[in-house]
Amino acid sequence: MLRYIARRLLYMLVLVIAISMVAFFIINLPPGDFVDQLIANFMMSGRPVSPEYEATLRRQYGVDRPLVLQYLRWAGGVVRGDFGFSFQWSQPVNNVIWEKLGLSMLISVTSIMFSFAVAIPIGVYSAVRRYSVTDYVATVVGFLGLAIPNFLLGLILMWFSHVWFGTDIGGLFSSEYQTEPWSWAKFLNLLSHVWVAVVVVGTAGTAATIRVVRATTADELNQPYVTVARAKGLSEFKVVVGHTLRVAINPVISTVGWLLPLAVSGEAITAVVLGLPTTGTLLLGALLGQDMFLAGSLILMLSVLTVLGTLLSDILLALSDPRIRLES
Repeated sequence: MLRYIARRLLYMLVLVIAISMVAFFIINLPPGDFVDQLIANFMMSGRPVSPEYEATLRRQYGVDRPLVLQYLRWAGGVVRGDFGFSFQWSQPVNNVIWEKLGLSMLISVTSIMFSFAVAIPIGVYSAVRRYSVTDYVATVVGFLGLAIPNFLLGLILMWFSHVWFGTDIGGLFSSEYQTEPWSWAKFLNLLSHVWVAVVVVGTAGTAATIRVVRATTADELNQPYVTVARAKGLSEFKVVVGHTLRVAINPVISTVGWLLPLAVSGEAITAVVLGLPTTGTLLLGALLGQDMFLAGSLILMLSVLTVLGTLLSDILLALSDPRIRLES
């Protein structure tokens, strides 16, 4: 196992370096750069920019160098823990990312836990009680969860929360708590707002997971080892949970590879509609504003989490299912 992990980590290092190079150069493919946008804003406000001042701006923001040198400078800083300077926010990328990462992780991790806690029991029950009224209801709810856009569901829940509970529209805090230091009252105010984001972000994943768990569990219930377990006199609960679910849960465990980057990026469009201060909206703004160091750092973080999540899902699969041997 340790040899397998060490080999995978080496492959991951090479893969992350390649992804960072491709992402950095793709970000810079659109014509122009941040300085061009800055000069255009100056011109629109009636402030002409001289060639000398433009050259000064390019030196100041480091975009006067060839693209390869810009990447090497940024990559060298990443190795030292310095992700560069954000043009849009006029501060180091580290400060911009870590400021929003905590709330983003809170929303996404809670959404993942909500999705699993709801989807796995419903999926198993639907498989055991196939073609019953409950199974049909779960199927309809699952299809609705997949069909309804998250941003539309978010608008509905925001209206419901405002009408019935009197909470503010959008955001994670009421206006009086936006700039206040953390306290018990601010935490309770966060809980009164965050449930909307958790339900909206977790709904699509819940619907998909219900279908996966139902299909895999129903398939495993027809296997010979289940018949043998029942013949030994085991209760139906032990047969389903102790035997069938251990195998049927494998496809859900394998989704950890994309759940980790989701915890950082989140649902960007949903975050914009709900007014959530997450890294998803931060990445969208960085790409639109050609803030290459901020966008490159966020994409690099997503890449690292994706490959780490894939490794973690492989290890969890090996631990949950003795038939899987990673070394082979």
